[in-house]
Amino acid sequence: MIIYTDVVSGDEMLSDTFDIKPSPDCPILWEVDCRKYMKKVGEDIQLEGANPSAEDAEDDGGEGETVMVHDIEDQFRMVWLKVEEGLKPSKEHYKAHLKTYVKKVMKALEAKKADAAVVDEFKKNAAAAIKKISANYDNYDVLMGQSMDGDAMHVLIDFREDGVTPYATLWKHGLNEMKV
Repeated sequence: MIIYTDVVSGDEMLSDTFDIKPSPDCPILWEVDCRKYMKKVGEDIQLEGANPSAEDAEDDGGEGETVMVHDIEDQFRMVWLKVEEGLKPSKEHYKAHLKTYVKKVMKALEAKKADAAVVDEFKKNAAAAIKKISANYDNYDVLMGQSMDGDAMHVLIDFREDGVTPYATLWKHGLNEMKV
């Protein structure tokens, strides 16, 4: 199995269990279809013989509550940057993030002495990738790796033309391959 980690934060972002395909109009972006499913949250695990106080039982709130999650979000413990909570960056802030992120990816490629063809592919297509993401930014939901490193890769979630199938967009060159 191959796990892909972010070159900036080291967070696990993807694995080869997903069907990874290059974006049709930008080869340095990868797209993977996701699945949504129900997940129980807020479950209390109680050890046998434990005696929780009445106060603790009242504070639980949504015990046994279910929420919809994407498989990529759940498997790699990603965190949503939600618009309604004011966490999703504005388009302008995200463009600034991308410029910084592209520079960090270039440094990572140079540090690992990547093949010249790989570096050239990244340099040649980075501006087009930023343009593609910026043009569609309002449609994306944004996820971050579990470390919440603001300089690291943000995973972008959108829906296919059918309006039902979610897919994630990740930077191909922003991932390190790790065999496990």
